[in-house]
Amino acid sequence: MAGATKKGNYISQAWLVILLGLLYGGALAAVQTTLSGQIEANKKAETYAVIPDLVSDADAGQTQERMVTGENGKESRVYQGFGSDGSHLGWVLPGDGSGFADKIELLVGLDAEAARITGMYVLNQKETPGLGDYITSAGFQERFRDKPADQPLAVVKTDPSAENEVRALTGATISSESVAGIINQALANYRAPLQQMAASPAGK
Repeated sequence: MAGATKKGNYISQAWLVILLGLLYGGALAAVQTTLSGQIEANKKAETYAVIPDLVSDADAGQTQERMVTGENGKESRVYQGFGSDGSHLGWVLPGDGSGFADKIELLVGLDAEAARITGMYVLNQKETPGLGDYITSAGFQERFRDKPADQPLAVVKTDPSAENEVRALTGATISSESVAGIINQALANYRAPLQQMAASPAGK
């Protein structure tokens, strides 16, 4: 009889744990749903704020959002940067992928011909504090400026000896390689479509 009572208690406790888990999971989902719109709005505002840094002389107020289908068949929003005189100066495209600790989201600036990288900005990351999170530093992000867009970036631990090489952060090679890999993937997907768009009369 005592055994049956104990078994009943275990079952009750198990159902309680399951119920609490469902309630907690539902609460988290509700919070995420509520905040997701604001999070995306904040990212968009941050993107517009850094466009002049990613595309030199671009006027954020003249930016046009364009939907582009990449080589992988997926559609993505890119930003076409213009000067105050209406001249097309470059592009800003998003990229994301896995880092050492979690997902990394970044922005890549390109010139009007999508021939060279004009800037890089880390939009979101959760890399190791004091090591990998230095991918957000201006010094590291500057290492990508003026790199060729037609060659995959390669991360090295010493001073670069080739135009497409980028020096890794000390003690954070994986995070550095993750950033370069995300940029390479974004360029492989969207560089050719951007060039075609820029060459068309409607794209200028």
